[in-house]
Amino acid sequence: MPIISVKMAKGRTVAQKQLFVEAVTREAVQTFNVKEEWVTVIFDEYERENWASGGEVHAVKFGEGCGKEGSE
Repeated sequence: MPIISVKMAKGRTVAQKQLFVEAVTREAVQTFNVKEEWVTVIFDEYERENWASGGEVHAVKFGEGCGKEGSE
């Protein structure tokens, strides 16, 4: 029973998450030869102020809208 954990900054829509879950589930079923209902996806979402890379907090590095639908 695959349990797939996704860690990401907050800001994605439910529609975006749904598309992601569908794609990842299809791939897990095909790759691992398991039933669709056995695949679990868990989203761990973090505020951008609690995530950093390259020595810079993401809220500062990318701005507030980064990663949200309709932003670049």
